[in-house]
Amino acid sequence: MSIELRHLRCFLAIAEESSVTRAAVRLNLSQPAVSRTLAALEKHVGARLVDRSTHHLELTAEGRAFREKAAAAVSAFEDAVDTDALRHRPLRLGHAWSALGPYTTPLLRRWEAEHPETPLELLRIDDRTAGLTRGEVDAAVLRGGSATPGLHAVRLFEEPRVAAVTADGPLAHRPTLTLRDLASGPVLVNEVSGITTLDLWPPDARPPSTVNVTNTDDWLAAIAAGRGAGVSAASTATLHQHPGVRYRPLPEAPPVPVLLAWRAGPGHPALVYLVALAQEVCGA
Repeated sequence: MSIELRHLRCFLAIAEESSVTRAAVRLNLSQPAVSRTLAALEKHVGARLVDRSTHHLELTAEGRAFREKAAAAVSAFEDAVDTDALRHRPLRLGHAWSALGPYTTPLLRRWEAEHPETPLELLRIDDRTAGLTRGEVDAAVLRGGSATPGLHAVRLFEEPRVAAVTADGPLAHRPTLTLRDLASGPVLVNEVSGITTLDLWPPDARPPSTVNVTNTDDWLAAIAAGRGAGVSAASTATLHQHPGVRYRPLPEAPPVPVLLAWRAGPGHPALVYLVALAQEVCGA
């Protein structure tokens, strides 16, 4: 048998919905049809892509690797058949939070002035690569580096780290904090797109536990509620203010690299101009 785009789109819908039933509704197909399409794809690639043995459907290791390739293939096909609109379609720039910090507005203004024929869309996507590997964006701002295969990246600048603590807690009154100051209680960890792990602390001074969240909004709400402290990049303190949270410098902590990344292979024709302009605006 030959694999068609419908097989890839079906698999991507299952991966994004984490459910064959919801994928069928999204694709306007019957559930048996979606199951047969997935089975045919797995037979063709010679590997199980979806683990159906648990109550919650999950991708296998092979499925996670195949997802990136499938998303890139579908995105490339859609670009190829839309040649009339290719030059003028928006250039999508993803970010998980804070975009380019203080350089965001200068970049957007410069782009509008120098490339008015190509809109630059800034999209916040809570994902480890801000939607880049899934084909949702053409480029992405990544913090903390990227070891994802198939991506190219340039380093734009570095940001100092800050601590985020409860506004009425004892640490909020100190002008600066250390990692050891935060080690007495739980630490909030954004397990979807965050950059903070317990490895940031010395082995002999790590926090006793973590509280996992999945996005910046929940991270802020949990800190404000006194569930723990957080660590982030300096631009978070400027762009994500919260009345229940106070940000304090962490001068001893290593800075956070900020990268502009894009997928290897053919991409948006204006991508090369975005990379050059971002480096210029950020002084990279």
